[in-house]
Amino acid sequence: MPRPAPGLVACAVAWGLLGVATSIGWLPAQAWAIAGLALAALVLVDLALLLRLGVPDVARSVPEALALGIEREVQLHLEPGARRLRVDVHDLHPGGWDVEGLPRRLALAPGMVSSVGYRLRPNERGSFAFDGVHLVLHSPLRLWRRLCVAGAAQRVRVFPNFAPLTKFALVSAEQASRMMGAHIKRRRGEGTDFHQMREYRVGDSLRQIDWKATSRARKLISREYQDEKNQQLVVVLDTGRRMMARDPAIAHAGGELAHFDHALDASLLVSYLALRQGDAVGLLATGGERRWVPPQRGMAAIDTLLRASYDLQPQPVATDYLAAATELSLRQRRRGLLMLVTNLRDEDIEDVLAAVRMLQKRHLVVVASLRERALDEVLEQDVHDLAAAVRAGATARYLAQRAAAHDALRRHRVMVLDVTGEQLPAALVERYLAIKRDGLL
Repeated sequence: MPRPAPGLVACAVAWGLLGVATSIGWLPAQAWAIAGLALAALVLVDLALLLRLGVPDVARSVPEALALGIEREVQLHLEPGARRLRVDVHDLHPGGWDVEGLPRRLALAPGMVSSVGYRLRPNERGSFAFDGVHLVLHSPLRLWRRLCVAGAAQRVRVFPNFAPLTKFALVSAEQASRMMGAHIKRRRGEGTDFHQMREYRVGDSLRQIDWKATSRARKLISREYQDEKNQQLVVVLDTGRRMMARDPAIAHAGGELAHFDHALDASLLVSYLALRQGDAVGLLATGGERRWVPPQRGMAAIDTLLRASYDLQPQPVATDYLAAATELSLRQRRRGLLMLVTNLRDEDIEDVLAAVRMLQKRHLVVVASLRERALDEVLEQDVHDLAAAVRAGATARYLAQRAAAHDALRRHRVMVLDVTGEQLPAALVERYLAIKRDGLL
């Protein structure tokens, strides 16, 4: 539908001022009438020319898969047809994303394809739609504007930021763990699976020496072991209300990350390294949205995990830990390492203890409990008034209750990690590799 442009409004104001001048006798009445007829003719001609303009063909170039918080370039390609066009362009991208380079005003040459690029940064995971491209066509005399939407709608998927995974692709699991900040105590040649026979090296323990091979070779021969492979790791992600918290103390390229986003990123990283180690990795999302991915081996499994989890979102519901343990007991029959990532409170401890006891009959359980970094910063601040003192006291009490809940789990031989979101990846990797190194599975 055509709409008046600022040029038409300016012409109407000028014609009105001409009428005022005519009314006070500065100009003859015929001048005002002639000016009105001329303006009306120009307006009608310009409108007719605008209506004859065709809507440009628009195509969008955007990757089908985007990464959370990572800036990407989008290209719009416009072909105007046989007429020259002056057009304002604005892509109907998903709302709330950070965008640079829009809107843009272009002069489209007839018979040529013009391209314009802009940059956007997704700040949410999931499936989203580009609804088309919003165009504003300008008439030749700039008296009218025509608003229209061109181009086809297009869906994209926003995955967790998997760039760190590609960074670890060419390094060993031990090197990757160090890059993440995990501190791994290395024990040369020790593990649970036999790897190879080799000549004795200074530092080998006596129990590594194979005396039969030594007598045959007439020199010391050591057995070398490696961590056992083809074991099972299942990451259990809490998708309940506790994981909706956002910690303002943690900065992110795309804004603040919810606890669940930190948990998902860390889970994918430890899953990737476990797959590199030859283990099978599965995923159970429970609490709000529910997903189950049975343990799979091979590096292709990371794609399966990404596709199964990219659109998971925490929901404002309470997590039923007992129901999750029951479901996992039925689905995961083989013994494995279960890593539960959640945010424990003291009121959850009875349900969590019951769930853990059920799982410990067959599995090794690790509980990673996310802690808000803002709580630590409250205790680090100086107290100068009553409000600050009350805040510090309440925070200290809350953390003490939280620590008591963790201690209750540790008394039942449960490994507990009490970490912030930014500490979680290294903590999960360090604990996983320590369990492998010590042969606890």
